[in-house]
Amino acid sequence: MSVDTAAPATADGTAPAATGGGRRKLLMLAVPVLLGVIGAGLWFTGILPRLLGHGTATQVHAVAAAPPVYIDVPEMVANLNGNPRRPSYVKLRAKLEVAGSADTGPVQAAMPRLIDLFQTHLRDMRPEEFRGSAGTYRLREELIARATLVAAPAHIQDVLFEELLVQ
Repeated sequence: MSVDTAAPATADGTAPAATGGGRRKLLMLAVPVLLGVIGAGLWFTGILPRLLGHGTATQVHAVAAAPPVYIDVPEMVANLNGNPRRPSYVKLRAKLEVAGSADTGPVQAAMPRLIDLFQTHLRDMRPEEFRGSAGTYRLREELIARATLVAAPAHIQDVLFEELLVQ
């Protein structure tokens, strides 16, 4: 009793041809996709840009070595958009963080417009929007966006709250 493991014969008695096309097509598709995934991983981890000479480490440390400069924003008091029978107010003292002393000139020149935009935004807010750390974070992000627009050549890195009082 022997089992024949040979390929079955076709109707005319010849063995069928081996089909290696399926594996070849799979390799033709999988290799470029795999190389793309590996390349993307190397790019986003920062290895590939360093190998290509984009943004060398000395350039990054030179920018980070400059200490930030803080610019005082005058104290603001604004009424909030809320219940007209019981008015609410917000008192805000803040500092703007800029990258270096070269950015202080444009920010100081734009300070009246900055104050106007900040107060306009504060007057549109409701007291509920200040609750929790998420409310403070949203306010900070909005003030950074407005300050960056007004002091265009300068880059505002952060808005630091010295006092934020909602009454």
